[in-house]
Amino acid sequence: MFTGLVESEGIITRVERIGGGMRVEVYAPEFGRDMSIGDSIALDGACLTVVRFIRGAFIADVSDETLQSTTLSGMRQGTKVNLERALRLSDRLGGHIVTGHVDGVGALLMRHPAGNSTVYQFSVPVELLEYVIPKGSIAVDGISLTVAQTHADSFAASVIPHTETTTTLGDKPVGAKVNIEVDTMAKYVRRFVELYAMDDDVSLRPGRRGLGEMLRDLTDGG
Repeated sequence: MFTGLVESEGIITRVERIGGGMRVEVYAPEFGRDMSIGDSIALDGACLTVVRFIRGAFIADVSDETLQSTTLSGMRQGTKVNLERALRLSDRLGGHIVTGHVDGVGALLMRHPAGNSTVYQFSVPVELLEYVIPKGSIAVDGISLTVAQTHADSFAASVIPHTETTTTLGDKPVGAKVNIEVDTMAKYVRRFVELYAMDDDVSLRPGRRGLGEMLRDLTDGG
């Protein structure tokens, strides 16, 4: 579990294809000095496991499924990436709950200055738009952002200078692909609503009580 508050930038120093997956070496000497082999880290928003340390860098394996569903398949030597260690239960939750399980790939459509911040607009896969709402949270390349506006196939977010300078956002060219993870709370709510909508069908089955019926029992005191 992560917060979407990027701790450091790293640089990909080696990429090696292994079977259907990939092994990456990330140079980040100031990142995670207290990490151990087996620890989880978010790399551009994708949860990976540290398998080795070497000369100020760490090595992690990337599965075939992760390569297919994220931007990590495009990593090359010299690519800059956002890094975050897994959240401790004693830590402050300054961003929002991020799982490191990327939901889809979008793209940077445009950016323009707006006062003391910069407005970024990102495209989003259509199937994820129902989870994106104004003032809601979303993770882009592992960065926790607040949605300012939603459009037919995209959303906009205001990014403060600190975030631009401490993450890869400021260097990202228009058109670049980004990893998108929608708010996990929104996904749970959507699933709950789906189950509730199925209540009538479920409650008609012999011996089965619908979700709505059970909720009504609870609110009525049993």
